[in-house]
Amino acid sequence: MALTVSILLACATAVLGSVHPPPYGHPQPAYGHPPAYGHQPSYTHSYCDPTAPPACAVNSTLTYCLEDPEYPEYEIKGAISADYLFAKKYADIADQSADDLVDMVTKPQEEAFDYSYYTGASTGDSPYDATHWAGPEGYICPSDVAYAMPKRALNVEGKWRVIVNDVHYYTQTARLETCLFPEAACRALAPCYQSHCTQKYVYHRLLSYDPCDPYKGLFIDIYKMPSACSCHIPA
Repeated sequence: MALTVSILLACATAVLGSVHPPPYGHPQPAYGHPPAYGHQPSYTHSYCDPTAPPACAVNSTLTYCLEDPEYPEYEIKGAISADYLFAKKYADIADQSADDLVDMVTKPQEEAFDYSYYTGASTGDSPYDATHWAGPEGYICPSDVAYAMPKRALNVEGKWRVIVNDVHYYTQTARLETCLFPEAACRALAPCYQSHCTQKYVYHRLLSYDPCDPYKGLFIDIYKMPSACSCHIPA
């Protein structure tokens, strides 16, 4: 028994003696800080500002985008698939026109309105030029009408949101009417009326997505959008 213990001690001594400590000036790495191998990627977290205009609105005065080259279609599709209440949130009438929304004006009539001749300016001693008094059929206040599907819009809190549109065949349509000559006199009215065209708005509730906080999923947000260009006659 004593001989066996002596042999084991001798073997252990031989093994420990063969292990040499690192030379001076080359310490072993400290525990918890393993050496790095190869290129280590750096992670940066950029701040997403929901009030900053998106690329589609940088050079525009509008508060909405009808076209958006950076539209996050993949993310919107994923949000729709993950939202089990989507069918209860979504509603739209995609096929809208003057036939449905403008009394006594048909879709072909409204689409044919042309104000390219109109200047909204005065000439000579007259407060209005000839285009004020004559012209083809149209509204008394020249306007641009679009039955549109906005892709992004500025909500009532001043934050840009992505609008669910043209994804998985889902759309959200709004009639947008914008004054072409805001504050100009109403067509064909005499100067004594002191009339002027004024922009009207409505609030639209649209199913939306926050690109700065995708974990919100899809939600209803509120947007102020142009609805009509009306003639106002002051007292």
